[in-house]
Amino acid sequence: MKQITFIFLVLFVFCFNSLAQYNKGILIEPVLKTDTTSIGQKIIFPSSQNSEVSISKITIPSGDSTGWHKHDYPVFAYVLKGTLNVKLEHGETMQFPENSCFAEVVNTFHNGFNNGKENVVLIGVYLGEKGKPLSVKK
Repeated sequence: MKQITFIFLVLFVFCFNSLAQYNKGILIEPVLKTDTTSIGQKIIFPSSQNSEVSISKITIPSGDSTGWHKHDYPVFAYVLKGTLNVKLEHGETMQFPENSCFAEVVNTFHNGFNNGKENVVLIGVYLGEKGKPLSVKK
């Protein structure tokens, strides 16, 4: 009986603490929870004394592309508007529609392009290093 009471008490405290993180009425909607990139690469956080997080709003006009590039560290993207197409260097193409989120490929050249009639707008979160570029051109 003491064990059941202890377990109930632990669960109550855990749930209460979880609910107490934000004010009542705050809605938290998970967007992405992953340990791999969009092609299954294991996500490894950079180890650096000069770590830096950059968040960028990226707009790709209709018919345009990012150009071939790669990232040396984890990058996460949320598509606010339009559909982003991403072609990988080995030929595979992926689509990420509006309101989708994904972990970008690491150390793999790719080209993001917009085949739609409206701008593609996304938010990119880069887990990088001070003084290093967000991407490397091919």
